[in-house]
Amino acid sequence: MSTSILPRAFPSLARLASSSAGGKHKVVVIGGGAGGLAAANQIYNAFKAQGKTLADGDVAIVDANQNHDYQPGWTIVGSGLAAKESYRRPLASLISPNFAHIPQNASGFEPGANKVLLADGSKLGYDYLVVAAGIQINFDKVKGLSGALADPSKSKVSSIYTYETADKTWDLIHNFKGEGEAIFTQPFGVVKCAGAPQKIAYMSDSYWKSANVPAHSTFVTGMPTMFAVPHYSKALDAIRQKKGIDGEFNTNLVEIRPDEKVAVFEVLAGENKGKKIEKEYGVLHAVPPMGPLDWIKQSPLADSVGWVDVDQGTLQHKKYENVFSLGDSSSLPTSKTAAAITGQTPVLTHNLVTLMETGKVGNAIYDGYTSCPLFTGRGELLLAEFKYGAQRKETFGRFIDQSVPNRLFYHLTKDVMPRAYFSRMLKGNWYGPKTIFPPQFLPS
Repeated sequence: MSTSILPRAFPSLARLASSSAGGKHKVVVIGGGAGGLAAANQIYNAFKAQGKTLADGDVAIVDANQNHDYQPGWTIVGSGLAAKESYRRPLASLISPNFAHIPQNASGFEPGANKVLLADGSKLGYDYLVVAAGIQINFDKVKGLSGALADPSKSKVSSIYTYETADKTWDLIHNFKGEGEAIFTQPFGVVKCAGAPQKIAYMSDSYWKSANVPAHSTFVTGMPTMFAVPHYSKALDAIRQKKGIDGEFNTNLVEIRPDEKVAVFEVLAGENKGKKIEKEYGVLHAVPPMGPLDWIKQSPLADSVGWVDVDQGTLQHKKYENVFSLGDSSSLPTSKTAAAITGQTPVLTHNLVTLMETGKVGNAIYDGYTSCPLFTGRGELLLAEFKYGAQRKETFGRFIDQSVPNRLFYHLTKDVMPRAYFSRMLKGNWYGPKTIFPPQFLPS
């Protein structure tokens, strides 16, 4: 992305973008997604609150993307309840004019020299580094998936995990007349928003029943249960069964043959481990496997798996004290969701700013808080909130059973959260569940 496309409303941003590559900044943030923007703004706001304003360009955001998407909204798009364009903003419009925007992608790190390697081969210096680069979606690890997704209609395959195919998902759901099985998949391992693969199954089922479509669905997951937290897993399995959706576990999608309308799965556990199973489908919603970004995996910041290796409490890198990470690219052992970032950002900000001012990392500790709002049908939603150890940490749990879907949570997620995301979270003004219910308003 060239600086010529930056909005005229941000002339200082265009100046900084053109002059910063190859320079040095106090804080460099890798990624202009939810984690990167929230962290950059909270760090800047923390200094401002103390009457210590950072200079223009002291904070730099490195990201070549032209657009920023509210990705949790893609489930809503795939359910036919919103246009995907309503959840997209030009990235440059979300970056403060006080920040430098480096419109390139990072390609490596030299933490011993406090340098970031950029895609054009230049290097960017930093005093402190925040890595919020996201997760890699590995479409090519499922044979035939990329081609099936690219086909506009004949393959009958789609996914809510890309901007390009979120609306195709709704087209397939809306036009499906019940010919053949509707199959919804979830891969084994880490995915962002781990509840989304089953959300779209429930929303599809809800629409088909309201439209009297004689559809039958199967949810095929590489995981051993419906959800990682036993309390919610039990509730979701009961919901699935009540809806008449079949479930197959420890079973991974490995190939799609769109011309035959056949999906191939591999059994991951049990006496049939390794066995390949072929299933014909009428419509297929496929979730590709995911993992750490290749370039981070190959960097000195990575752990043995490829995530940025940080302390799960302080979010500080285990080896390089001036490096922090949050969100999907971090090694934090919690679900990778936007809600998790709301809990991580204040901790990172406190600890990083304290380090900048005193030379010692702050004492804030992240407890693993994350949330997964699971649409279970039109007008109903189960709100899962939990922390490390698969322990529930519910915002409304003292008032209501959050494992029972209700309309309040549905509208909170569908109508309120997208607005709060752009108006508060990305601007650094969202501090996790306490933003909704400060402690003083909770009964003892």
